[in-house]
Amino acid sequence: MTDTPQPLAPERSASKSNNGTRPQQANTVLPGSVSTRSDLAVNAQGLVKHFGDVKAVDGVDLAVPAGTVYGVLGPNGAGKTTAVKMLATLLRPDSGSAEVFGTDIVSDPAGVRSQVSMTGQYASLDEDLTGFENLVLLSRLHGYSIPAARERASDLFEAFGLSHAASKQVKSFSGGMRRRLDIAASIINTPKLLFLDEPTTGLDPRSRNQVWEIIRVIVEQGATVLLTTQYLEEADQLASRIAVIDTGHVIAEGTPGQLKSSVGAGTVKLRLRHADQREHARELLSRLVSGDIELGDEPVALAARLDSNHEAATQAANALAELARGGIEVEDFSLGQPSLDEVFLALTAPSKR
Repeated sequence: MTDTPQPLAPERSASKSNNGTRPQQANTVLPGSVSTRSDLAVNAQGLVKHFGDVKAVDGVDLAVPAGTVYGVLGPNGAGKTTAVKMLATLLRPDSGSAEVFGTDIVSDPAGVRSQVSMTGQYASLDEDLTGFENLVLLSRLHGYSIPAARERASDLFEAFGLSHAASKQVKSFSGGMRRRLDIAASIINTPKLLFLDEPTTGLDPRSRNQVWEIIRVIVEQGATVLLTTQYLEEADQLASRIAVIDTGHVIAEGTPGQLKSSVGAGTVKLRLRHADQREHARELLSRLVSGDIELGDEPVALAARLDSNHEAATQAANALAELARGGIEVEDFSLGQPSLDEVFLALTAPSKR
């Protein structure tokens, strides 16, 4: 069995009339059957939450487009998880307002819960049961009949590349297998919005990539994912928009490209032929660019951060021309775009708080 997630299998009808089993829709695809009543999956304004004297969330605004992955990025203790718990109706905000697909989180929490699911940082599974038994149990709790629950579990095991492990106790699963099973459990009942709170924490790169592919499939089939993460690469790979939260505030929001451009157009890295020319090269570059000039560990290396108000390639060409006119011999150079790591470090620096 391949570890690549397969298209999520159709949900089978579990409809019964007066026997206590809640009817399920026939022939729906999870989550491809998702339909939305709003262009925004989440519209939050001024959310505030205190824990004693600590203001964990301080006026958070979020606008999450439906049918996308929206990343919430921030360091430990920034308020990410608290904000998500309020949106998922697990915590009541002290002030502010929010709607999930037009449903108010305070006045109609049951209506919100009927549209969302959440996977926390730690797997919420019974380790003494097999993976298959876990999904059957959770399907039954969602109102499936026994035959439909078994079929739903089988469909999800196949979709998530876990059929080979269905009969194994969860305690024997690897970290990546647990996370895939946990996400499968979260989408048993067709959520329109899936909250994923740091879903790949502690996973090896291969397992992380498998979870990323699952998230992409879920969104391709119509659901919305709100992803909290500390991994810059994860947000860059998955999210179409990102909010950066620090000390309970949203300090920046935009597409990955917009956030990267906010800290500069990029960096030109140079390797000189002669180490004794580096100081002169630094002086020449400082006249051309407004960003920092960084000296590398090697005595022939230096880098210049380019101005975000001008095209990066033009700035790099001008810099190389000026160095040549100054008699500086450049052995090698490269032009790199800003990374989300640079964005994150720039935005969350102590001087910015």
